[in-house]
Amino acid sequence: MSERAVALPAAATAPGADVPGGGGPWRQALRQLARDRAALAALAVLLLIVASALAAPLYARLAHTDPFHPNISGEVVIDGVAVPVIAASTEGLGLGQTPIGPTGRIDAYLLGADTQGRDVAARLLYGGRASLLIAASATLICLALGAALGIVAGWSGGVVDAVLSRGLDVLWAFPVYLLAISLSIVTIGAGLHLGPLVIEANSLLLPACIIGAVYVPYIARPVRAQAQALRQREFVLAAIGFGVPTLRILRVDILPHVGTTLTVMMPLMMALNMLTESALSFLSIGVQAPDASWGSIIQDGLALLYTRPVVALAPGVAIVVTVLALNVLGEALREALDPHAGSAR
Repeated sequence: MSERAVALPAAATAPGADVPGGGGPWRQALRQLARDRAALAALAVLLLIVASALAAPLYARLAHTDPFHPNISGEVVIDGVAVPVIAASTEGLGLGQTPIGPTGRIDAYLLGADTQGRDVAARLLYGGRASLLIAASATLICLALGAALGIVAGWSGGVVDAVLSRGLDVLWAFPVYLLAISLSIVTIGAGLHLGPLVIEANSLLLPACIIGAVYVPYIARPVRAQAQALRQREFVLAAIGFGVPTLRILRVDILPHVGTTLTVMMPLMMALNMLTESALSFLSIGVQAPDASWGSIIQDGLALLYTRPVVALAPGVAIVVTVLALNVLGEALREALDPHAGSAR
């Protein structure tokens, strides 16, 4: 039997092979997603949130406000009347101060002010930029490290697999939030120094690296199992038998299968990372001043929960909507890329 005759079944079963009359699996998945109204709605919501966050500087210019600078003694003109941003409280004994409430005007404290006189709407948009950037960066870091460790462990086997697997098991054994909090507390003062890599304490990359690292086992363990299974597939064994270089096998035969898994997990991991970042920032060990994130804005609004609840509710609603949209999109991707997903339920 010729080499071409032996290689044909491997090519037919290789990842990314076209299905007669139906296009490749990725094209089929895109067609299925285009027919999924829930997925399209979730994608539209995510795009709207991202666009709104990117438009934060534009809103700040329209509102003539600096969301990172206190404005306790400032005033704002509404319908020709100068209104103090922070006014003396008129409730109870009249002690304390009350920030201006939502005005509904895009040029004058649309969602009101916080205890420092800062525009809540502007901080919400800028906080969304930080939260989305950290969540996306942490997801990419987690997927890259998890995929690399999982593929190496699953493909190599033996001592390499045992060492990497035990290391992942140790990391897996720690409660995620406790580990993230511990790492944040350790690095919040001096930053992160890994040889030539130096990340300052006030950098948004620092919480992204911490969150991405603690979730590595969530990616590496399933990728390792998939790599082990793929190593025993006929097309991989045929490639090994013909002496194809290992790096080429990993790139051509392993990565496309693993890439499908990573694509499905990407929006789900981003939602999880966003919740973790919000929790760390709420505890004041995530995003540091003068930057803001949705979690830190919720913490700022705790003191105003009964008088100006919108300060805490607005970022909370933003987190819920974003996470819900990411989960809907992730579920749609799973059903589109996994042909057995719909029949398994």
